[in-house]
Amino acid sequence: IYEETEGKGRYKKLTYVEIDKYSRQIIMPEIGMKGQGTLKNSSVLVVGAGGLGCPSALYLTGAGVGRIGIVDYDKVKLNNLHRQLLHSETSTGQPKVFSAAESLKRLNSFVDVTPYEIQIDSSNALDIIKQYDVVIDATDNVATRYLLNDACILASRPLVSGSALQLEGQLTVYNYNNGPCYRCLFPVPPPPETVTNCGDGGVLGAVPGVIGVLQALETMKILLGHHGVLTKSMLLFDGSDCSFRKVRVRDRNKSCAVCGSEPSITALIDYEQFCGSKANDKPASIHLLDDMDRISARNYQAIRSEPHLLIDVRSPLEFEICHLPESLNLPLKDLASGEVVQHLKAVITEKCPGGNDFPVFVVCRRGNDSQRGVMALRESLSGLHVSVRDIIGGLHSWAEDVDPSFPVY
Repeated sequence: IYEETEGKGRYKKLTYVEIDKYSRQIIMPEIGMKGQGTLKNSSVLVVGAGGLGCPSALYLTGAGVGRIGIVDYDKVKLNNLHRQLLHSETSTGQPKVFSAAESLKRLNSFVDVTPYEIQIDSSNALDIIKQYDVVIDATDNVATRYLLNDACILASRPLVSGSALQLEGQLTVYNYNNGPCYRCLFPVPPPPETVTNCGDGGVLGAVPGVIGVLQALETMKILLGHHGVLTKSMLLFDGSDCSFRKVRVRDRNKSCAVCGSEPSITALIDYEQFCGSKANDKPASIHLLDDMDRISARNYQAIRSEPHLLIDVRSPLEFEICHLPESLNLPLKDLASGEVVQHLKAVITEKCPGGNDFPVFVVCRRGNDSQRGVMALRESLSGLHVSVRDIIGGLHSWAEDVDPSFPVY
């Protein structure tokens, strides 16, 4: 059902079924028929169909926002399901955007859901964002945060930004009601090595659930023109004691590179280059060692029965999750410890009394810390005749190339 509105084109009116469907919020004075009609004729872009994007999109769909776009390049994995509740075991391996769209359409057939199976970047962000009223940042990397911020400034769209890690979460709204943008608060990106995502640091599923639902709430307040939108302040959530704290953030920076009075950024840039990190949540591989100082998981399997020492440099907590039975757990941070070095020397001497280039292999989760471990061990074991190499790709490669039944995380 449409109604012509002067200067605004076609306005979709609520059907009787929709009135019944949304009646519990329509009877609120803050919503009413006018507010519900506004939601029906509004649009939201959710960037990320993961731990934050799933609850955001779910509650926006349930509330009757008329058009929702979902952007994600990834596929559903089993380790997503404890927090990404639009997906299920049967959708493992499917593109997240199609899995999410299917779930949302089952929830509310009145909502138009558009999936974008792409990685959003400088070449497509503006064209997509201009089609929506509000953008939700439900991503997990710094480069995309800067991209979405700058694109929303250039397109004059509010940005509802959330993050969650372990037991903590944050929420704020950028570029709304003369409030600051992300660059106003963080003009320079953090060093890549200081950034942790949920794939490395972990997250309790309910935490992004809390933040994602609040992102949906702030988005609806913006669409409805309500007061109290979380701009010029940031909400901090600590799940360990269920505490919420709202802190004021600095005002809009007049010299900001993108939203200031004389901006130097007037078009989208290369954000991976700007941040020195990838615009996705995939783990980056480092290359510290020469090829001769490394061994593949398959080749390690071939010499596994020969005398050697395998050192697992992960934390004891990770070692408890899974490990190769012959491995010795010596966390990376402890390799320089005098006590650990003495213990290691004693183990090597016992295994190889002759001490002629005794093979020592180092393993970790993905093959990054193992390289750091090789470098540390070469220094601490310099007085011994040992050959120290790492296993390329770590335990992930072991599971992929040698033992598919080996648990990965």
